[in-house]
Amino acid sequence: MTAATTDWRPVPAPGIVLRHDHARGTDLLLLPERVVVLKGSAGTVVALCDGTRSVRDIVDELAERFPGSSVATDIPDFLGRLREEGWLR
Repeated sequence: MTAATTDWRPVPAPGIVLRHDHARGTDLLLLPERVVVLKGSAGTVVALCDGTRSVRDIVDELAERFPGSSVATDIPDFLGRLREEGWLR
């Protein structure tokens, strides 16, 4: 994690909403012109992106929830990809 990444407080970009699809049992990102189906725990990660938590805060919280997982390396990369897509700012 770089300092720029750890200080970043991700939040969904305007017009993008996280929803749970009960029929499919999965989380969705609703974008203005498309829907992204989130797999695994991606919805849990995105739900923590509320603009108040830094990436480090999110990593720390997920590390407590999922001890022994590779959140310290996986989460910043995942959030960075969502930022590159323009889904997080």
